[in-house]
Amino acid sequence: MIPWIQVFPNNGIDSMKNVNIVTDRNIGLDKRKLHSLIQDVQKKEKFSISNLQVNILNAEYVLELNKKYLEHDYNTDILTFNYSESSDNLDGEIFISFQDALGNALKFNVNLDNEILRLIIHGILHLLGYDDQNADDKKMMASKEDNLVDTFQSKYENIVIKYDS
Repeated sequence: MIPWIQVFPNNGIDSMKNVNIVTDRNIGLDKRKLHSLIQDVQKKEKFSISNLQVNILNAEYVLELNKKYLEHDYNTDILTFNYSESSDNLDGEIFISFQDALGNALKFNVNLDNEILRLIIHGILHLLGYDDQNADDKKMMASKEDNLVDTFQSKYENIVIKYDS
């Protein structure tokens, strides 16, 4: 079960205090780098954060969420839940399946750090109002995502510290 932490907005002052990174015990990530990444994306895209929780968990947990909340009975690499009524003040949760991220990295011949970075950016873009449900929206979102990944990938290496399957 994911621990719930109540975080209150502070009007954009040091908004990284409103960001919580949660992982399973068998997944070791450099959370400082993830906070820094989110802060860099925030500066570039000019949004504020009321509350953001990034959960990087095992595929089984993400599958259960996908079934329960979206009625989809299949694995997915990312789920995003937006609780905000504003597209420039984030309030939401991102759930990333670590095993699916690993599979994506192998499939697309990229390193795992790059795939984790891409998925976090993808989730943030969803929270900012980008969509990928139709071809035009998907193309626009993919272009924005690629641009952000290209901007930040060399800065964020060695995000994944350990993984015990």
